[in-house]
Amino acid sequence: MSSIRTLKTFLAVARHGTFAAAGKEIGLTPAAVGLQIRALEESLNCQLFDRSARAAVLNPAGRALVPEIADIVRRYELLGAQAGADGMSGTVVVGALVSALMGAFADALWTVRQRYPRLDVRLFAGLSSDFAMRVERGELDAAIVTQSPRPLSSNLVWTPLYTEPMILIVPRKPHFPLTDDVDAMLADAPFMRFDRNTWTGILVQDVLDALAAQVRDSMELNSVEAIIELVRHGFGVSIVPRLANVDWERDRALRVVQLPAIDVQRRVGLLERARHSRTLFTEAIKEYFSQASRQGKPGRRRSRHAVAPAELSAIVAAFPATRRPVAGKPVRKRGEGQGT
Repeated sequence: MSSIRTLKTFLAVARHGTFAAAGKEIGLTPAAVGLQIRALEESLNCQLFDRSARAAVLNPAGRALVPEIADIVRRYELLGAQAGADGMSGTVVVGALVSALMGAFADALWTVRQRYPRLDVRLFAGLSSDFAMRVERGELDAAIVTQSPRPLSSNLVWTPLYTEPMILIVPRKPHFPLTDDVDAMLADAPFMRFDRNTWTGILVQDVLDALAAQVRDSMELNSVEAIIELVRHGFGVSIVPRLANVDWERDRALRVVQLPAIDVQRRVGLLERARHSRTLFTEAIKEYFSQASRQGKPGRRRSRHAVAPAELSAIVAAFPATRRPVAGKPVRKRGEGQGT
């Protein structure tokens, strides 16, 4: 019978794709990771990885076991959480948009971590569409994502938390001619487009369609933060969500232009499986936003975590995982002062 430690090692390899990366996360050498994986395969009498691949690629049998093993590990940790005096402990694995880490979710995470100090939150930064698949497969307990433009799988539940209106941002010192007319801005200025294959990118196109606007695409990126920085430096204009807890008024290099008669909102929410063992955590997050909603509008209020757009680069640098949003290198959150 394999130990919980071995099962956690298997999940780490499944997340990272190499024995070396998994070992770095759990504090083992690649050789030790390999021994644990081989012991697990012998215990199950089943090969779990494709040995012909250079990386640790799960075969169909291995992929099928990921949600089952993840559930075993979560249930084991839940026993400790239920026995603990604070009611919640162990590890919870969460995906989050980089913009959510800078927004109201940072407040929520900070509050939950202060209330449950024995809880270990492992964060992965990435894209909504990737997170949806990982939550469904059981690789993540939950994720903070934008509302899907298409129906989700029947075993997934998305709960709205807050909204962010879509806005037009322009540089104060552009490297190109720029008028004050919105239609002319969109038609003539270089347009920094959010990846149209992403859920936020689809929202951007919805805004352009509502305005009947034709734009001159200059760049297409999958990072709102990178787009904001490019606009700040005068390379183009863009339509982005008005990120929660970002103090746009303090930025001297960027100007926000309200879109005429357009009310397209990016809805940000919590995605989880219909049945999972980390409901104490997800309910705590949802309760935070429910209380904030009764006191005001979460996601639009100025909080202790508010930053100027000019500070986004420093925030992104503080989260190593955000530099490779698809790969999703984990960021650990432990102790006071690290909840944001």
